[in-house]
Amino acid sequence: MVCGLAAALAARPANAQIELANLREDVRGLSQRVGELQLRVEQLERENADLRSRSASAEKGFVTLSQLNDAIADVNRTLRSGDASVKADVLQQVGTQMEKLAKQTNAALDSLAKGMATRPPVQTTFANDYAKEGISYTVQKGDTVASIAKKTGARVSDIVNANKLSDASRIDVGQTLFIPGGK
Repeated sequence: MVCGLAAALAARPANAQIELANLREDVRGLSQRVGELQLRVEQLERENADLRSRSASAEKGFVTLSQLNDAIADVNRTLRSGDASVKADVLQQVGTQMEKLAKQTNAALDSLAKGMATRPPVQTTFANDYAKEGISYTVQKGDTVASIAKKTGARVSDIVNANKLSDASRIDVGQTLFIPGGK
């Protein structure tokens, strides 16, 4: 038994050394794990600080309802004053253009009036001293009473009297005229 006890005692320090080595390994593993956790905690603290700064800057980006209403009122005032300015400018331009148009219209009317003053008077009575025999002629584009008279050998006054043309310059394309004594 002594031998067994001696062997057991001799084996015990060897077991104690193994247990001590195991404990040292466990402590080293725990120390490594604590180091990893410290790194993770530092990383989380940095992320937390970053989120807090973002949150603070985001709060500065939000406006209150009162601030928004004030901004809208300012925009409306600016738009109204701009509209009034544009309206005044447009009215001034329209007035200027209307004055120019009125002058142009008056000039055109004066020109027409002068043209009418130099025209021969409109014939309202017609003579019956033209030949009662003749031909029919259909007015073509570009024809005048004078050119028709020349083509047919008739007199202008006979064509005017026979067709009772109050204004010899107003004949229409397609109109049929009686040409007294025409050929």
